[in-house]
Amino acid sequence: MRDGGTDEGLDRLSLRDAAQRLDISEGAVRKRITRGRLRSDMGADGKRYVYVPASDTEGEYPGGVTGISAELVGELRDRVAYLERQVEEERDARRRADTLLARMMDRVPELEAPESREAGAHAPSVAEEGRGGPGPAREESERGVQRPWWRRMFGG
Repeated sequence: MRDGGTDEGLDRLSLRDAAQRLDISEGAVRKRITRGRLRSDMGADGKRYVYVPASDTEGEYPGGVTGISAELVGELRDRVAYLERQVEEERDARRRADTLLARMMDRVPELEAPESREAGAHAPSVAEEGRGGPGPAREESERGVQRPWWRRMFGG
C-alpha cells in the first residue's frame, strides 16, 4: 500500500495528517495508537503512518467522530426539530396560562365589590349589634374603603 492509499476503507496518513483529519493533537493520536484504537506502522522513511477511516466512505464530523451514517444524523436532526417544536408549544401554553392568571387577578376586586355593597345595605349583624354601634363594615362603606371579604368574615 502506498502513502495516502486505501485499504479496507482506511487511509494511510502521516501522524501530522491523521491528527489534522481527526481534529485532535498529535499526542492524542500517539495515545490512541498505544491503546490500540488506531492502527499504525513505520514507513520505510522512518516516519510513523496511521490508518484512519477514509473520509469519502462515511461522514466525518467535528471532533474526530467518524463512521456515523447519514441516516443516523438525519434521525437525530428530526428528533431535535421535534423537541424544539415541543418546547415552543410549552412556552406558548405557559404564556396563555400567565395571561389567564393575570386576567383573573384583575377581576378579584370586581368579585369582592358586590359583597361589600351588600354588607352596607343590610341591617347590622348580631355581632355588630353586640358591640353597641355601627359595625366596621358599615363604617368602611360610609368612608368608601373596602376590606377584603376574608377580613370581614374572620376579622382583622
